[in-house]
Amino acid sequence: MRLASSVFASLIFPVMCLAQTPATPLRIAASTYASVEVHLNARRVGNSWYEEDASLSGPSRIAVTYGQPHARGRKVEGGLIPLDSVWRFGANMATTLHSDLDITLGDLKLARGDYSLFILYTRTGYALIVNRGTGQWGTDHDAAKDIGRVALASRTMAEPEPSLSIYLVPDAPQPGTGYAELKGVLRIKWGTTELTTNWRIDQ
Repeated sequence: MRLASSVFASLIFPVMCLAQTPATPLRIAASTYASVEVHLNARRVGNSWYEEDASLSGPSRIAVTYGQPHARGRKVEGGLIPLDSVWRFGANMATTLHSDLDITLGDLKLARGDYSLFILYTRTGYALIVNRGTGQWGTDHDAAKDIGRVALASRTMAEPEPSLSIYLVPDAPQPGTGYAELKGVLRIKWGTTELTTNWRIDQ
């Protein structure tokens, strides 16, 4: 009887220990994927503009797509955005710029197509880096593929922005008409900093 009890205990004890072992937490994190686009209800074919109709695949567009990081109480300027080194300008995959049209960003002319964007933050200011590489992870910046840099104007905001937010704002100098011009402002907000530069469609 004593032997039977010891055998039973030796069998049940490992099962009890196994049941009480806490499960390993999943290494899964929620993340945000965002995109901002400017649409034009026309396509340019050769030197002429054609309004959208059934024969076209849709409006011309300019789009910035990015993984959207959140501060979550952490320092942004000089923290999440490092000083004196190239920043991935987002999270996860590299932030991308797509344009169906030739555009000028700041003073940098870009042919229609796809690009990756990075930011350089230094003690003298911010610069947007346009890179011809696409499809890479955000930390994989190949400087040999840089096309150029665009100086970004900066200002300090009274209220901090908790998440990286990017806007492509069309310019409407005569808002009463309901029309916007083929140009505008690229606006970037995060932390207490707002960065801006102009964009326009080359006709």
